[in-house]
Amino acid sequence: MSAPLVLGPGVYLAMVALAYDELPFEACGLLEGELNGDRIEAFHPCGNAAESSRVYTVDARDQLRASRLAEDRGRDIVGVMHSHTHTSAYPSPTDVAQAPDPTWHYIIVSLKDHEPVLRSFRIVNGNIEEESVVSVG
Repeated sequence: MSAPLVLGPGVYLAMVALAYDELPFEACGLLEGELNGDRIEAFHPCGNAAESSRVYTVDARDQLRASRLAEDRGRDIVGVMHSHTHTSAYPSPTDVAQAPDPTWHYIIVSLKDHEPVLRSFRIVNGNIEEESVVSVG
């Protein structure tokens, strides 16, 4: 089994807060860390250009801003987070079809239940593999 994905200080809370703040739409943001690493150092909230409760599209300007900030820190964008407003924290067929990079972490925060549920996945050639997640700080 691979090492767990570690969320650095404040990352978990920032993702969950954004998921609630963006209701009724799906929220989305980019994950900053080391390439091929298992630690997310920063979370970059992004606008959902689709303005939808069923799909998300990361705003292009926000994506550029996040990429530049990560680069300035000597890191990279290593994944994406989005929320599911009424369904479980598991990749939908649309999520799988739109997964742009097999090395990325795909985090989903579900608001379906009373408490938010966060899960992370790797999606490679349409295959979904869950990875464990640990939040520190």
